[in-house]
Amino acid sequence: MNEQISTLPVPARQFCVPLSATRRGARLGRLLATEQLRSWELPLDPARLIVAELTANAALHGRVPGRSFRLALAVTAEGVVRIEVTDTRGDALPVPRTAATGPSESGYGLLPVEELADRWGVRHGPVPCKTVWAELDPADTSDQRTREKNQPTKPNPA
Repeated sequence: MNEQISTLPVPARQFCVPLSATRRGARLGRLLATEQLRSWELPLDPARLIVAELTANAALHGRVPGRSFRLALAVTAEGVVRIEVTDTRGDALPVPRTAATGPSESGYGLLPVEELADRWGVRHGPVPCKTVWAELDPADTSDQRTREKNQPTKPNPA
């Protein structure tokens, strides 16, 4: 987990919505994020998987009765996608875990976010809130890097 706050230039596109801190609110957040990413013509995955994890955590661990959580998406002119989920449980910080103890549907902490995001972290405040954020670098350059790494080198037929 990054303790530092990533500096995000002024976003070219923004989306923000308050959601009820319930399973239904988490589901609605995933659906709204998917539609927003689609309208921006961005790849859905891994962004929607990160949104799913962060909204589910906000509904489960960040829940305060009568208070909502906030989902925000932003895209910079350079194409960096930033996902933020803010809840009102600033005292309940994510605990980094290396792996779950066995096969299960939960208990992985933010391991999926750590694996899928290029950067992630937690920002404290304003009291009593915390924001868990994740950033994804532009898909075209990261996909190209992956292809270049996995492509075998061929001898030059000269």
